[in-house]
Amino acid sequence: MVETTTSTTHAPSLFEQISTMGHENVVFCYDDATGLKAIIGVHNTVLGPALGGTRMWVYENEADAVRDALRLSRGMTFKNAIAGLNLGGGKAVIIGDARTQKNEALLRRFGKFVQSLNGKYITAEDVGMNERDMDYIAMETQHVTGLAESRGGAGDPSPYTALGTYVGMKAAAKVAYGNDSLAGKKVAIQGAGNVGEHIIAHLEKEGATIFVTDIYADRLQAIAKKYKVEIVGKEDIYDLDVDIYAPCALGATVNDQTLSRLKCQIIAGCANNQLQDEKRHGDACLEKGIIYVPDFLINAGGVINVYSEYAKLPNEWVVNKTESLYDACLEVLKTSLTKKQNAQEVAIAIAQKRIDTIAKIKTVR
Repeated sequence: MVETTTSTTHAPSLFEQISTMGHENVVFCYDDATGLKAIIGVHNTVLGPALGGTRMWVYENEADAVRDALRLSRGMTFKNAIAGLNLGGGKAVIIGDARTQKNEALLRRFGKFVQSLNGKYITAEDVGMNERDMDYIAMETQHVTGLAESRGGAGDPSPYTALGTYVGMKAAAKVAYGNDSLAGKKVAIQGAGNVGEHIIAHLEKEGATIFVTDIYADRLQAIAKKYKVEIVGKEDIYDLDVDIYAPCALGATVNDQTLSRLKCQIIAGCANNQLQDEKRHGDACLEKGIIYVPDFLINAGGVINVYSEYAKLPNEWVVNKTESLYDACLEVLKTSLTKKQNAQEVAIAIAQKRIDTIAKIKTVR
């Protein structure tokens, strides 16, 4: 929605947001017959085609959906760059309830929009989407990853997102406590989706004490039957006296309100855009002595997995590359403390340096 007021405190318009974040393309997808309303954000393609998942979510308004697409696609640029992948950054959001409104026709229509970008954007799974959905999208475009293994794809990326998050937690523990053991550590998991469950499995195996919340009661009941966890309320998760707070749902849960309540020493989770404001809340974490592991670094395991499908690399490469996020997280966190600069800025600088270097090479004839 374009801001028309002349006030100097107006909210940024759509084009102002695109300009500020530096996007190359933003595509609005609408189809009356299927009810499709979606936004595809292509942020940067210096390193390669923009690869990033499609999310299906019920947004309070369309402006929130646009903002999410823009922020997520920008985050994918940095995620792919810092992970050393030959990919640019993109992301898509479909407005709607994945539990009740998702169907074959809607997904295939979305696939046609992806196809219309001629390979500039490659989609994959994200919140509210699964392998079967990717199969439907793939009926209309070849620019899709995260297909089922039975179709020659790399399969569900969530175990690898969880593995990267888990080793990132251990790297943060190494910095905070001098060793990376999570045995006996209290961890608050916000969001028990596919990735959250895999993280819980890793933590339970190591002997951590686990607290978990989710917006879906049936999901919590299923988790409680399978794992030794303590279920807590959606708002209570911020007030727990824990070692690690792990945001594993939607973004912006680290904000002015929650930071005054959090009692953790580490923030390390798989959600995207965890900081409501990268500068203000990244600095606030540093000032409070909270070790914040940059979201686009710690959760890169999933895109590493789907990249292996795109680049035809073996599963052994995926596991080794994902486990190497431990060292990458260590480097960022140690640099953050040494320079007294928030970790998100440190990680962005590393990613941007790679992008800038490759951009210069591409201009050489």
